[in-house]
Amino acid sequence: MPRYFGNDEEHSSESDEEEVEEELIGEESELEDVVQATPSRRKRVEDEDALPGTNLVVETAFDAYFKHNGTRSRTSANVFSSLVPPLTAEEYAEGIESASKGLNIEPLEPSILTESSRDLLFVRFMRELAEGFNLLMYGFGSKRRVLNEFATEYCARFGHVVVANGFQPEFAFKDLLSSIECIPGILDTELQSLYLIIHNIDAAPLRAPKAKSCLALLALNPRIRLVASIDHINAPLLFSTSESTARKPDAHATPPAVPRRGFAWLWHDLTTLAPYDSELAFTDRTSIKGAHGGGPRKKTDGLVAQGTGAMAITETAALHVLASVTQKAKKLFVLIGTRQLESVEDNDLTGAGTEDLQQYGIGYDMLFNIARNDFIATNDTAMRSLLGEFRDHNLVVSAQGTTGSGEILWIPLRKERLASVLKLLQDDT
Repeated sequence: MPRYFGNDEEHSSESDEEEVEEELIGEESELEDVVQATPSRRKRVEDEDALPGTNLVVETAFDAYFKHNGTRSRTSANVFSSLVPPLTAEEYAEGIESASKGLNIEPLEPSILTESSRDLLFVRFMRELAEGFNLLMYGFGSKRRVLNEFATEYCARFGHVVVANGFQPEFAFKDLLSSIECIPGILDTELQSLYLIIHNIDAAPLRAPKAKSCLALLALNPRIRLVASIDHINAPLLFSTSESTARKPDAHATPPAVPRRGFAWLWHDLTTLAPYDSELAFTDRTSIKGAHGGGPRKKTDGLVAQGTGAMAITETAALHVLASVTQKAKKLFVLIGTRQLESVEDNDLTGAGTEDLQQYGIGYDMLFNIARNDFIATNDTAMRSLLGEFRDHNLVVSAQGTTGSGEILWIPLRKERLASVLKLLQDDT
């Protein structure tokens, strides 16, 4: 047993002082750890570790690639065109008219299209065609009016003229061949020259391999003069070098056993700066997204429920889809649309087209019972088959009800547009 010299009070005071010193030392060590964990301290330590002679892990290009691609993109998926609702034809015409009245800007017209310059240009075109070349027009602006004037004022004097509007959606290459076959005495060897005026030879119907092959055969016929226009920026890629530089055989020479194919193009910059009114007459110019040629369309102005991935369609698009479906499918669409309009009117939806139309949809079970009573669909398979055509074109969209009411179906059309479509369907029947 240890023996202490002095009284017990002195011994206890000395032990207390030692404990206090140990606590102070422990607090100082913790404080140093905290200081080392601060950003400035960490940076200073990292800088010291980066000195030569230390263990440094070098980031390779392989690591940098995966590090860069592993970071999350900060680009927003909200595109302005997907947030702007499409206009009706009346709204679009009214907006264009009001904007034109407020701007007193004279239309731009290139000097090459003045009356004197245009006549010289047309004479040059006729001379080049007579020499065995075909003409391909490019440049900004619609070239339809200029080429039609050239066809009526000059080409019609020296032969037959066939004009093909390749920009029309319903245009088919067989229509061009049918027009050529209808020319009187087409097989006569003494036939006058045939002038083919093709607007937008870069259109989809004329880019098909068969159509292009037939055009290449016609273009090198010595009695056929071809004048065409292009507007797509990649249209020159349609023609190979051999096709573009091919030459027509002599009209009085013996034709070869195997007909040659090519185009014998002479390129002309025919910039008119004219609006593409005729070329865009078949597109939906009332919507900003109408200018987008490819890519999936997205939902607009809250007409569809979140997560459905559907889009708000136009009245014209709806009528095109309905024109190709069966009578039972049309009756089913009228049934869904009528119920939806009734629900909208019951809730007094002012400012139609700005609310989520899912809340005015009809449940699938209720719709199936009504369709079965009206002999539209007698079983679930027939019902799904009728709805399939509409779903493929986003004319009818569906989503699960938020209150556990099952699948909800509705039409993503504004109130006034849906009423107009239903009225046209009822008038047809």
